[in-house]
Amino acid sequence: MVTEKFRRQLRQESEKWWSEGLIDATVHEQLAQRYQFQNLEKDASNRFITILMSLGGILLGLAVITFVAANWQDWTRGFKVVLLLSLFVGVNAAGFYLWRSPSPKGYQKLGHGLLLLGALILGANIALMAQMFHQTGDFYELLLVWGLGVVMMAHGLRLVSLSILSLILLSIGYVLGWFDWTGGQASLPWQLIVIHMPLIATLLFLPLAYWSGSRVLFGFSAVLTATALTLNGLPWGWDGGNPTSGWGMAIACTVPPALLWSFSSDLWRFSRTPRRASSPVAPPQPFQAIARSLSLVGLSFILYLFSFRGLWLSPTGSPSLFFVSSPFSWQSLIDLLLFSLVAGLGWLALARQKRSRFQEKFLNSGFVAVMLLLLAGVFVLNFEISPFPDLSTFLINVLLFLLAIGLIRDGLALGHRQTFWGGILLLVLGILSRTVEYDTDLLLKSIAFAACGIGVILAGLWFERKIKLHPPKFVQASQEKNP
Repeated sequence: MVTEKFRRQLRQESEKWWSEGLIDATVHEQLAQRYQFQNLEKDASNRFITILMSLGGILLGLAVITFVAANWQDWTRGFKVVLLLSLFVGVNAAGFYLWRSPSPKGYQKLGHGLLLLGALILGANIALMAQMFHQTGDFYELLLVWGLGVVMMAHGLRLVSLSILSLILLSIGYVLGWFDWTGGQASLPWQLIVIHMPLIATLLFLPLAYWSGSRVLFGFSAVLTATALTLNGLPWGWDGGNPTSGWGMAIACTVPPALLWSFSSDLWRFSRTPRRASSPVAPPQPFQAIARSLSLVGLSFILYLFSFRGLWLSPTGSPSLFFVSSPFSWQSLIDLLLFSLVAGLGWLALARQKRSRFQEKFLNSGFVAVMLLLLAGVFVLNFEISPFPDLSTFLINVLLFLLAIGLIRDGLALGHRQTFWGGILLLVLGILSRTVEYDTDLLLKSIAFAACGIGVILAGLWFERKIKLHPPKFVQASQEKNP
């Protein structure tokens, strides 16, 4: 995207080139039309007007809040209700009119800001209405209702900002409500929302992400869905001697990364109809790369978490996941089974795809599938057959370091700094965590810290030198086609 700063610099440079005779008037005119030099001052004026109107709106809003606070106790309940509803409807109506009107761009931004203000007023109205009519409840209940109201506004307007605001509200409300649910304190309607949050988040935010094409919205919604799916499955994984605990932990910890890795809009085309000649190129997958990156991040977090030996042992020495001890609700099985079915269908579709003779990526679908199966096998072995805390810890650490080495290898082969440094970070965390976790003397700890520091510096310098001398020859589209 061309920024205004670049356009201003280009206008200055093009005028200098014209005066020096490097370009003629025709080329200068083409540059002016392409980058719209004539609109630079107009855009600056609209931006200044927007800032002034926003500042004035903030001051007016503070004046209204102060006036309402000064007279709130003297007004009747009916007048308060009418005032709150009028403020909510008025702000949203003005914002919608400015946002949709063919006015200058600055006024459209002002309308966008008013719509966001209306979403915030919605939360204030819910809280004040509940206070006026003496309806008590927990804070997370307010967040859940507020988030659902904002997401309805986002669906009507298809605004990414409202979608992200509602996603934040629902995420915070879900986390707070999850503790009440696992503690047995959540009431029925809010308990159902918390239990079925993975399904709710998918149905509400995935269509919005596709309609708006927002990668940020898709990423946040995928994180909420995967996190809720894992947290809701943990009570099933460990329920004080429940014989299904091993299978429960296996499903709760492997289904979310498997679901994200197999995500693709093109995976559900099971027909063998050949592609038309008019469209030889496969349609782009705007969210597949994000989903697979999140899958690797989630898998890394799970492996790192369970790499600690103390997590497999209770104070009495028996295998225990001490952070989950609440009874499991069978209603969570609906979401777990549904998403497990979706993940299974996705992996079947991956298996049907043709594989190339050479794959550039080390962390491909086969490698991820093997790691997920081994992770599930460790849970089943330790909790269903016989407790082997030392063996389980060793196997988890082997998987952790294999994943780190795979990330480093792919970062070097593809020239991706994020992938390379992610692998380095995971490798260093694994080494330092094992050094600190076990009873080692300070000399060994200092040597480990020094070795990791020197290794990080040398790895970074070697990576940058390798990239400069041998640029990677890699086409992203071909790798997405051949996972």
